[in-house]
Amino acid sequence: MTAGYPLDRRLPPDVLVGGGTAWSRYRQYPVFSLPWLRGRSALFATIIGVIALLIGGTIGLLARDYGLVLPMASYQFAGFALMATAGPALATWVRHRGWSALAERRGIVAAMLLGMVVSYFADSIASARIDAMLVAALGPSARPPAPDLGPIEQAVSTALNILLLIVIYGLFGGGLALRAYFSERQRWRDHRNQRELADARVQAQRADLRLGLLQAQVEPHFLFNTLASVRALVRRDPARAEATLDALVDHLRATIPKLREDDALLHSTLGQQLDICTSYLELMRLRTGDRLGHAVEVAPALRGCAYPPLLLLTLVENAVKHGIEPKPGPGRIRIDAQRTEGELVVTVSDDGAGLQPGLGSGMGLANVRDQLAMRYGDRARLRLDGRPGEGTRAQIRIPVEAP
Repeated sequence: MTAGYPLDRRLPPDVLVGGGTAWSRYRQYPVFSLPWLRGRSALFATIIGVIALLIGGTIGLLARDYGLVLPMASYQFAGFALMATAGPALATWVRHRGWSALAERRGIVAAMLLGMVVSYFADSIASARIDAMLVAALGPSARPPAPDLGPIEQAVSTALNILLLIVIYGLFGGGLALRAYFSERQRWRDHRNQRELADARVQAQRADLRLGLLQAQVEPHFLFNTLASVRALVRRDPARAEATLDALVDHLRATIPKLREDDALLHSTLGQQLDICTSYLELMRLRTGDRLGHAVEVAPALRGCAYPPLLLLTLVENAVKHGIEPKPGPGRIRIDAQRTEGELVVTVSDDGAGLQPGLGSGMGLANVRDQLAMRYGDRARLRLDGRPGEGTRAQIRIPVEAP
């Protein structure tokens, strides 16, 4: 590993430049890594081999000597292959030394320059051998005479040749790869910053979820009212007071998870949430003097589905507070769930006072919407239906997930 990321693994998509085609897949790896060098060398060797055979075959046809084809192609291949791979191979060796960033950059630049020198001498040797073979096969006419140039023309010609060689050896020998190497580091830093920012956002969302759930757990609005009801029942109806206390204990035991376990604050199953709602409804039944009836109709197979903590309880609390309590006489709350088209649909309905103006904009339902948006984005929704005096139906749709 170097520069903070491994050299033997593919780069993330937002760090890649190219690499989408069959002949450029080596660019999916860090520049001057072993996988990059192997892929690039294989590509260049294939192209150079085909070109060398074509050149060798052409010369063999011109000289009417087919024994020249393979030797000519071999020298052409060796010269061009060294030109294409000498610098990148040396730079790859440098990058795997584990040096500091500054030393690595300097070493890679030096390796590329050294590769250009090696390529020049390799090309010179191969060209000399090819010229000698051409002269032997075609005679002195195979080598055109050098033009007679003056001193100034000779100097300009030499400078242009040197410049041309630098461009050819630089580009063909990995100059573009050197540029990609330096930009890759910046692209990787940008990728890492984006990933850290995304992680920070996820952590912030998790913190918001935990805060909202903790507030819902440690500040149940009905707690003090329940204790006041028990106090009033102690002398008048001790048995009901005892049953109410037992129901309160059962509800708090079901509601408050182990606060040291973060997962307990963020994850649960539908079955666990139904148990919490059932204990709450039983407690409220005792508090209201059996005026509240309730039913839970959920298939056992759905109880194991993942479900956000305490959102369902908020709907049940609203049904009691805004539906059953304001309505004279008995009332009933029903909870049912079904799975359809990849969604888990849970409905809380009551036959109470109905949906009153402004009821859907309370803090409890706002928290439900926020929690759904944080967890599922636009894949989940809360819907309220009802009419005054005819009851209310609250429904949550979420995507089905493993528990």
